[in-house]
Amino acid sequence: MGLFSAKNHMPVEGRTVLLTGASEGMGRSAAIQLSQKGANVILVSRNVGRLEEALVDVRAAAKNPSTQRFTYISADVSEHDYAAAVLAEAIAWNGGRSPDIVWCVAGMSTPLLWTDDDSMAAARRNMDVNYFGSAEMSRAILREWLAPENSTGPKGEPKHLVFTASMLALFAILGYGPYTPTKWALRGLADTLTMEVNYYPDNPVKVHIVYPGTIVSPGYERENQTKPDITVELEKDEPAESPDTVARRAIAGLEAGKYFVDVSFLGRLMQCGIMGGSPRNNWVLDTLMGWFIPIIYFFVLRGMNSTIVKWAREKGHPFTHPKKK
Repeated sequence: MGLFSAKNHMPVEGRTVLLTGASEGMGRSAAIQLSQKGANVILVSRNVGRLEEALVDVRAAAKNPSTQRFTYISADVSEHDYAAAVLAEAIAWNGGRSPDIVWCVAGMSTPLLWTDDDSMAAARRNMDVNYFGSAEMSRAILREWLAPENSTGPKGEPKHLVFTASMLALFAILGYGPYTPTKWALRGLADTLTMEVNYYPDNPVKVHIVYPGTIVSPGYERENQTKPDITVELEKDEPAESPDTVARRAIAGLEAGKYFVDVSFLGRLMQCGIMGGSPRNNWVLDTLMGWFIPIIYFFVLRGMNSTIVKWAREKGHPFTHPKKK
């Protein structure tokens, strides 16, 4: 202990963690790192082949190979009521006990101009995966955790529900119309549930929301297939991070007990500038930064909008631009 010690607010050794979107990218990296910390891990994703490959890496990373357990469940998070069946299988595998930590990582992004022919279909698909996929899982696991028969008393070790949003839920950029609203919706749900779980004081649950930026992953490669050129131009200076780096920083934030979990300095600044009524990690610092950040935004937005106008003048009307396939 001592003056400079820091409490781990989300210990995982010997506990069971369920992650959606765990077959690739940030979800896979998080699963491996949680295994290294001693967690039992349940991987959830659609693709069985990639799940089996991920499971090999997660098992190989185990801190305590003789006692840790690992499995996967194939499921499509966009399907209505998928979460109930996933949790039933997870609970049966876990000896009748629900997972201690659920981390909703599964997501997708289909950048398009809002006037593009496919934008509404993409928006519905993105909402099904990004928002409803996490909403379904959160409702299913909270109904389990908050049931009267699962009360532990207010001093019991809390369960943890983790959402994965995006820095675009803090600062919107042209071209992400089908995607950005899904992450804003997640933020609204997380804020609501952070308050709602306090209604069950004998069933302690902590809610968190992670805000990653650009992650170099298969999902990022798919995203770039439809991304408008002007969007590429606007975000060219944002550094892309590896899945391992983002997962490591996210886990560190969760262990620090953060509600808003940033994974970069830029993300930290953005959070402070748009927190509204959301819970703060540090009320004094976040409030002071919230006064300062709008000044930066004045110049950032002015520069971005100037780039957009210049681009339009040089490239012509957006309707005339060739479409990515």
